[in-house]
Amino acid sequence: MSPVRTWLRTHPHAAEAARVALAAVLVGLVVFEGLALARQPTRPHAIVWASGLVVCLCALPWPRVSLVVRAWAAAAVTWTATGLMFLDRPEIVWGMGEALALLVLLSAVLLRAPSRTAAVLGPLLGLGCTAVPVRDASPGRFTLLFAVLTVVVSAYSLLLRAQSWQRVRDLQAVRQAERIELARELHDLIAHHVTGIVVQARAARFTSVEGQRAAETFGLIEEAGGEALSAMRRLVRVLRAGDPETEPVAGLAQIRELADRFSLAGPPAVLHVEPGLEERVPGEIAAAAYRVVREALTNVRKHAGDASAVRVGLRVVDGGLEVRVADDGSRAVRLPLSARGDGFGLAGLAERVTALGGELTAGPSPEGGWLVLAVLPLE
Repeated sequence: MSPVRTWLRTHPHAAEAARVALAAVLVGLVVFEGLALARQPTRPHAIVWASGLVVCLCALPWPRVSLVVRAWAAAAVTWTATGLMFLDRPEIVWGMGEALALLVLLSAVLLRAPSRTAAVLGPLLGLGCTAVPVRDASPGRFTLLFAVLTVVVSAYSLLLRAQSWQRVRDLQAVRQAERIELARELHDLIAHHVTGIVVQARAARFTSVEGQRAAETFGLIEEAGGEALSAMRRLVRVLRAGDPETEPVAGLAQIRELADRFSLAGPPAVLHVEPGLEERVPGEIAAAAYRVVREALTNVRKHAGDASAVRVGLRVVDGGLEVRVADDGSRAVRLPLSARGDGFGLAGLAERVTALGGELTAGPSPEGGWLVLAVLPLE
């Protein structure tokens, strides 16, 4: 959207006043020209006055008549009048109001009309505006004046159109990037829940689970499946809406819930969050920290089958917010091939952290087990 249209939308009363002023100026010029030409009533003078009146009416913003229709009508009328003038040229023909109205239509067409229509209709209006002073027997400096005005208006309108196109392309790129981000969010979230379901189901299959214990196990599986479906519906709804301005799905407040849910079906997750951290961490950094913890816990379930404990810590260091997830496992869980994933979880997570200006490392811990360490900037 061009700056002019943006200003008109944000100032409706001023826009209405501008429309009234434009109508008054154009109609006033045509009426004045009609009165001046009426002193010497001739057929060419009547044609010029009628042409100016129709073109000025076409330049006014009529809500029920589209811009393209009004512009085509104005172009047809002005070129018809110009052609008739060469058959019987008078000595004095003004046409100032008609030329200004053509400039108004030219700018509107170059800004708002479809590309193919503007490519044809724009030159017709521009040349028609330049041809209006030529109708006079002595066009003189007015022909040069309106030729310069046509070039200036055309260049400025095309510049605004190019800026509007660039803004649309930038907005589409932002939306596409956000959709990719949400798709990754959906992948990570579903992988986290479904991995827990697979682990619990396999444990129930190869372990003699009966009575109350079986009911608890199936209850956990049902709860994890319900949470996965709810989260998937929420994110798919956002993807369908296509609105990039969405709040993060989760943050620091949900990390404790994540650790508690993980402890129900796996090794206990001990969480330590530095006091007062919630008020100091921005929303996007909190969401990134949540994703780091979730991906790390998901990998513990996949790759640390003998882990006895997981330590999760969040604190402020010199580089920003430190997110640390460590386990003491050394043996991977034997999962079906379809449940092992493609290995892109940490790679995608590293891209997110790097995009925020942070760092992420993952590898064997000096104390044994696996360590995921991320440092996210707070400024």
